Amino acid sequence: MAGHAYIGSFTSAGGRGLTAAGVDPDTGALTALGDTAEVPNPSFLTLSADGRTLYTVSETEPEGAAAAFSLADPAAPALLGAPVPVRGGAPTHLSVHQGHLLTANYAAPGSVTVLSLREDGGLGEVRSVLEHEGDGPNRERQEGPHAHAVLPDPSGRWAVSVDLGTDSVRVCELLADSGELEIERELGLRSGIGPRHLTFHPDGGHAYVMNELDSVVTVCRFDSEKGSLRPLAEVRVLPDGSDGENYPSELVISPDGRFAWAANRGHNSIAVLTVDASGEKLELVDTVSCGGDWPRHLTLDPAGTRLYAANERSGDVTWFDVDPATGIPEQAGSLALPAVSCV
Repeated sequence: MAGHAYIGSFTSAGGRGLTAAGVDPDTGALTALGDTAEVPNPSFLTLSADGRTLYTVSETEPEGAAAAFSLADPAAPALLGAPVPVRGGAPTHLSVHQGHLLTANYAAPGSVTVLSLREDGGLGEVRSVLEHEGDGPNRERQEGPHAHAVLPDPSGRWAVSVDLGTDSVRVCELLADSGELEIERELGLRSGIGPRHLTFHPDGGHAYVMNELDSVVTVCRFDSEKGSLRPLAEVRVLPDGSDGENYPSELVISPDGRFAWAANRGHNSIAVLTVDASGEKLELVDTVSCGGDWPRHLTLDPAGTRLYAANERSGDVTWFDVDPATGIPEQAGSLALPAVSCV
């Protein structure tokens, strides 16, 4: 049975907005089915747990928004009410957590917004906004807080936010009565490293922070009882001797926890890393071309056998067959979509 994929792009740069695509079950190939530009700059997307609702940011300034789409017809997402302003600028990431939608808002002051969800999956009101505090040594990129991602931990107890501007990761508890986020712990990473995104190992006990301002992954041990992160090591995602500017964007891990892949913007590659059985040792084993320019996002298909890259500047989504023994991706095709940002 054919599946579906959803692709976001920057309408301000000529993108089509939200694109629904069919997925060939045998080859993983994408076929565009239709677009909607009802929401400006839907640059990041996430699905509800039941797959019936798609949520998007609207990455605009000075105030951004979030929106919900019904997937009753998976080939034609239908907007569930008007986008809701998030009381923060340039939301770059969002996730569903404990019956709420959380957005990470990049523009100063960087913040995380909590919105209620209706029974039909649509968006309710803004319940709270947690403004981050701090800065970093890179005066161009870290003059203040820049929340770049927020997601639940595997236990579902904590909301974890990553801030590029403050070199920190915050572990928060969502208070049901007030809808406010309360910071339980804050982990400071190496100064100037610029954390952008975070992903958890399938064992739930390890987390990996993808850093944008230095081409490394920070390996952390995670204690879900205490809500604590402890950094263990840093692993480069570029080969030795690589020259030129590089800004890693995304990190994904295989469902069995044996491999991880990082997107390198600038080097225009996908880094292939092996993960040992403990989840604490990552090793860069190869880099392969992303098949385009400026890979802003990576994702795996549900089986973990195919990898997809959203190449923003070349305007295409490329897909790769993943060797199950080595984790090395081999490009199998591409779909042209201008200013693409997320798949």
